[in-house]
Amino acid sequence: MAACSQPPDRANPVGRSFAFFADDERLAWVGTENRPLQTTIWYPAVAGISESEWRIGVFQAGWTARDADIVDSPEQLPLVVLSHGTGGAAAQLSWLAEHLASNGYLVAAVNHHGNTAAEEAYLPQGFMLWWERARDVSIVIDKLLADSQFGHRIDVSRIGIAGFSLGGYTVLSTAGARVDRTQWQRYCGDYPDDPICRLPPESPFSMADLEQLIEEDGSIKAAIEHSHESYRDERIRGAYAISPVLGPALNVQSLGDISIPVRIVVGDKDDQALPEVNAIPIREAIPDAELLILPGVAHYTFLATCSLKGRVFVRQLCEDPPGIDRHEIHNKVGADALAFFNQTFND
Repeated sequence: MAACSQPPDRANPVGRSFAFFADDERLAWVGTENRPLQTTIWYPAVAGISESEWRIGVFQAGWTARDADIVDSPEQLPLVVLSHGTGGAAAQLSWLAEHLASNGYLVAAVNHHGNTAAEEAYLPQGFMLWWERARDVSIVIDKLLADSQFGHRIDVSRIGIAGFSLGGYTVLSTAGARVDRTQWQRYCGDYPDDPICRLPPESPFSMADLEQLIEEDGSIKAAIEHSHESYRDERIRGAYAISPVLGPALNVQSLGDISIPVRIVVGDKDDQALPEVNAIPIREAIPDAELLILPGVAHYTFLATCSLKGRVFVRQLCEDPPGIDRHEIHNKVGADALAFFNQTFND
């Protein structure tokens, strides 16, 4: 179902701006420039501002006021960083960003280099070196804290992360989960048809392409040597993972060592991030983690609402199971995430 074409009825308008950060210590996968970290920022805007609809590609990315003034009070705001799914982009989680921002949060979503539709082309490194995403999150936090507009407004004691699909893995990685590639390869040898053992439909590469690159590209081999390391960011106090993937690739002991609040959300009709392989065992391995299973909800229901063009040409991303209203699920999960972060930051 399409989202309403009218501005949302909410007490506080939402501002949106863009930042073109870069990681000074990592190069882009191609060329000699530093690794790009294109970031969208949502925030509570001053009252009375006029919002307009944001459409990007086949998605309706909500209603915001571009470059509006941020509210004066409270002086410091909590920050939540968002991580998109494989081949996605920040705008696809705009529904979650708006829900948090309209309730007093700063929200920043990074486009993960090589693995985002926001760039001109996908790059194989972006699809195979997942742990690089956690470093993106940490650098974006660094950059935001140093930013002249937003840095002094961030409450460093209230920083959280949320993400969808491969972004759900990113959430867990920043919380302390570590990758065990041998464990993952063994699992995929036994279950080659599991979605986490195959490239997603949006990938222009084959698994054979990636395997050949690993053999030929020294920089990829070097990156893989760091796959098992911890990318825990101690500044992150709460983690909200939507339809996380790569459960069989995660070191169980590292999940058991996670000490911050974690909440996992998944639909029971998810055929990409199978709950019994990912969300359920991950929740069982993390002390005190919470799990919400939504009846009838599929994987791509958590993407932004699609335009008519999207529903015609990319039905897999835009069509939901019978009886499921994507907009209603967004509202439900947005409220759930807000309650989770409010409780986490106030305990």
